[in-house]
Amino acid sequence: MKESKRDIIIITDGDKVASKAVQEVAHEVGGRCISRSAGNPTPLSGEHIVEQIKKAAYDPVLVMFDDNGQGGYGDGEKALRYVATHPEINVLGAIAVASNTEAVEGTHIDLAIDSQGHIVAQGVDKDGNVEFSKELRVYGDTVDVLEELDIPIVIGVGDIGKMNGKDHIKYGCPITKKAVELILSRSGYHG
Repeated sequence: MKESKRDIIIITDGDKVASKAVQEVAHEVGGRCISRSAGNPTPLSGEHIVEQIKKAAYDPVLVMFDDNGQGGYGDGEKALRYVATHPEINVLGAIAVASNTEAVEGTHIDLAIDSQGHIVAQGVDKDGNVEFSKELRVYGDTVDVLEELDIPIVIGVGDIGKMNGKDHIKYGCPITKKAVELILSRSGYHG
């Protein structure tokens, strides 16, 4: 019998604060988090991350990727590309995290969630502030590769677990949680 694909959500952040936030949100939405995918930069290869996803007890699986502020094509993006195009993986959506990285292309997003929890039709910066003068893009160190992939929905957010305290774990990481819930809802995911 053929194994079904595993449902994942890609998150382009993986520092310590983001890792705690993503683990909390995974628990809140009834999913799993590949905590070993956290790191700055991503410590595992795409192959190893797929192995970890396949071992997860149930879906959806939240997976973190991070290039540690590097512009260009870093380890996080290499791993992200491998995982997102793997035949046994179904990507429900991605959370594109803004950073202060210079000289990046950025990625188109479908919508963003600002630091106040509002869904907006502009990009946001690292602090979750709306960038009114810019197109619907997010600029970050690990987001450029998303432009090349066929991902059903990409949501832009500020720095996960931070955003000047608005996404802090003591508040339940409401911005990150809302982004995950939106992806689950828009993908028709019912677990």
